[in-house]
Amino acid sequence: MRKRTRKMVVYILLLIVTFLFLLPIIWMISSSLKNNQEIFTFPPNFIPKVFNWGNYPRALSYIPFMKYLANTLIISVGSVIGTLVSVPLVAYSFSRLEWKGRNFLFALCIATMMIPFIVTMIPMYAMFKSLGWIDTYYPLIVPAFFGTPLYIFLMRQFYLGIPKDISEAAYIDGASEFRVFLQIITPLTKPALIAISLFTFLANWTDFLAPLIFLNDSNNFTLSLGLQQFQSVHSTQWAYLMATCVVFTLPVAILFFVFQRHFIEGISMSGQGGK
Repeated sequence: MRKRTRKMVVYILLLIVTFLFLLPIIWMISSSLKNNQEIFTFPPNFIPKVFNWGNYPRALSYIPFMKYLANTLIISVGSVIGTLVSVPLVAYSFSRLEWKGRNFLFALCIATMMIPFIVTMIPMYAMFKSLGWIDTYYPLIVPAFFGTPLYIFLMRQFYLGIPKDISEAAYIDGASEFRVFLQIITPLTKPALIAISLFTFLANWTDFLAPLIFLNDSNNFTLSLGLQQFQSVHSTQWAYLMATCVVFTLPVAILFFVFQRHFIEGISMSGQGGK
């Protein structure tokens, strides 16, 4: 009886915490279907008196939404491709190949995680300006092709959890190191690859600071910059702003629910690697 009571208390606490986390999202969706006056009524109501579905097409017509969506997809998908090209190669080298200075360089790679973007922002801007890349997508995509320390760490931990007997059996059969990596090890890392792909996509989809620094022409703006532009021009149209925020959030939520199982598996198994 005590065990059942404790379990019930835990479930109730989890439901309360879940509701608190979902409350801003519920409020955002509810506000997107209201008029401006109803949003600020007190006490607040989560169910609109009249569902204003027309808020969505009207809100999206205030900004060139499809243009900003295309720009954001180009940057996000390009960064995902760069991450999938660079991170597995570097992580494989750090985890399954023996070479001098490997541990030192891995420690150095991890140490760079402590350097915030605001510190490297000015040097990066100066470098990209000298290359003529300002107001292009290159500063937002090309760095992904050089690896991201956090994703390298996650992939390395995942690789360490794969028995080396698999690679040794392939070596005996005459497989080269690259073939072992590409045809044997990589298929086993699908959950981790999906996890870092989602991380990369989400980071670029919601990124505001980097596009604000490197993009000047409004034709190149991303959705995050478009939302800021909408708020600055139409600050009183809160219902329309909430509608655009819902549309902005929807693709990421769909991606997470579709790949949820692989995402959780990739994160959990990344913590099981050895030394």
